[in-house]
Amino acid sequence: MPLASTVRTAALALLWGSGFLWIKLALNHGLSPAQITIVRCALGAAVLALLARRAGQRIPRSRALWGHLAVAALFCNAIPFALFALGERSVDSGIAGVLNATTPLWSLLIGLAVGTDRGLSRTRLTGLLLGFAGTVLIFTPWQRSGLLSWGALALLGAAASYAAAFAYMARHLTGRGAPLAVSAAQLLTATAWSTLGLPWAGPVDTDLTGVLAVTALGALATGVTFYLNYRLIADEGATSAATVGYLLPVVSVALGALILDEHIGRRVVTGMAVVLTGVALTRHQLERPEGARGRIHQRLRRGARPAPAAPHPKHDRTPPGTTPQAP
Repeated sequence: MPLASTVRTAALALLWGSGFLWIKLALNHGLSPAQITIVRCALGAAVLALLARRAGQRIPRSRALWGHLAVAALFCNAIPFALFALGERSVDSGIAGVLNATTPLWSLLIGLAVGTDRGLSRTRLTGLLLGFAGTVLIFTPWQRSGLLSWGALALLGAAASYAAAFAYMARHLTGRGAPLAVSAAQLLTATAWSTLGLPWAGPVDTDLTGVLAVTALGALATGVTFYLNYRLIADEGATSAATVGYLLPVVSVALGALILDEHIGRRVVTGMAVVLTGVALTRHQLERPEGARGRIHQRLRRGARPAPAAPHPKHDRTPPGTTPQAP
């Protein structure tokens, strides 16, 4: 992987993984889940709108597309953003990052349920079972010291909501218009959805730390991360960009321990390793160079210089607005 892409991958993993930390800090400094969700969506939309304008991309005008964006914004942004903020009221930020890593497992289950994914080999089935076994190991509901709670269930609900959104977006939004502009429109719609929670938002009672935390969450961990992901897909392909997801729980656990002094026991670390192993196995048949992308890689290895090309929906299946496994 070229140095620029390596740096971009590291920055993307750090920014996305830090989202759980910013949520926890914002909560600890007086902001409510509803306030965090609204500000996060609004700032993310503003950053993407500026980037779209800089790239010469216009906000879509199609009514049909806006209808699809309304569904995507609800399940990919408004609901999971709110559930993460609710869940982290009682669950450590590091644990939140680990539970977020179950998104691909939910994606596989949804794909099997609706018939869009029929490739359930023994390897992928093993990965699915391992992933959820790792989740149970983290929770240990049979022990009094287990982590199973309403907060943990909210975090799992957020991961499942992402998976449902990705399935919908892959069918209705892939290849639909300029990605930065479409994503800005999606987060703008998510902002509108989030304002429905204003009656439960409560009065604003925070300090500078809370303001900085929610600003970093919206501008950096939501807006800028999509742009970095978009560039990584353009340079390396969607498969390479998806590998960032394996780094997010590691980043969230490390930041939680270093900055918030969260205790991560051996059981949680083991469960995280089992979950990530399971996720890797479920993607076993998916992470292979495709068609033109594979030929480009071969030419690069031989020293050839391919002509630059924009991402094509046939090879890069990440829909506009998608932030895989983002908090």
